[in-house]
Amino acid sequence: MRLTSVGRLGADQVESVLRAAVLAPSTHNTQPWLFRCTPGGIELHADVSRVLPATDPDQRELLLSCGAALFNLRTAIHALGTHPATVLRPRRDEPTLLAVVRPFAAHAADARYSVLAKAIPHRHTNRHPFRAARVPPAVIANLRHAAEAEHAWMPVLDSPQRERLRGLVEQAHEAQLADSAFLAEWRQWTGRANHSRDGVPARAAGNDNWALRDFGEATGPQGHGGPPGEPFIVVLGSFGDDPIDRLRAGQAMQRLLLTATAAGLDASFISQPVEVPSARRELRQLLGGGLWPQMVLRVGYGSPATWTPRRPLAEVLLDDRLLSA
Repeated sequence: MRLTSVGRLGADQVESVLRAAVLAPSTHNTQPWLFRCTPGGIELHADVSRVLPATDPDQRELLLSCGAALFNLRTAIHALGTHPATVLRPRRDEPTLLAVVRPFAAHAADARYSVLAKAIPHRHTNRHPFRAARVPPAVIANLRHAAEAEHAWMPVLDSPQRERLRGLVEQAHEAQLADSAFLAEWRQWTGRANHSRDGVPARAAGNDNWALRDFGEATGPQGHGGPPGEPFIVVLGSFGDDPIDRLRAGQAMQRLLLTATAAGLDASFISQPVEVPSARRELRQLLGGGLWPQMVLRVGYGSPATWTPRRPLAEVLLDDRLLSA
């Protein structure tokens, strides 16, 4: 496979930044993104063939996933000494076009982006229970700063809020178990054969007393260096809930996840309370009504876990004219 250059990026660099982009997390590992490389920049499109109508009917999580891929793309370009000038939703008459990144200007080296870029290939969702070690306050402060740097907010939860959130997780989990359409979609995308290039394979299974979900046969390691402990719970919120707000929240989510990875932490998603509308409304009220909750995460120290696969790069490229076998 061969790609053409875009702006300051040579063909090999274009390939490297796209490979970084597709390492982003996505709901059920659907990988709902497509890219087009043009003389004007690198376009990010939503792959609407991978919408989850039962789990994500308003495509909120699709936009979060694509926002995470966009942050990886921006970060990888930054690390090459090029400024990733980014425009969100540049053409309103083309709803699948989510962003254009224009790598045309040189950019002074920024150690913060270099650290995040190095974390991209090491970040992966760890569904196993975490050890009882607490996340240091300084690291929590860095996670909060990561969210704020991308126009999102990570509120501090007190003990009553945390317990109420746990109740919302259980409530939303039960609602999804009673939804036959959700369960059918769940089974379609999880517990897949290990050679599958998308979805969550059985070997990546895991569970804990917060996430509740099990993506297959949970036979993996249960942590080391101590008994399972209570993870640090992160709620990521935005001040609006429009498509652009969700794209920004996805970028904030990924910056937070990469910051956690660089600090030696693991993370996984507690999706139920933001996927069930009634639970999401209650969670918003729990946070004071000023934030739209976009994602709930658990963060902590885990054991090595299996990575989920990715589609070949050729499958996520839109413009065949820029490819040759």
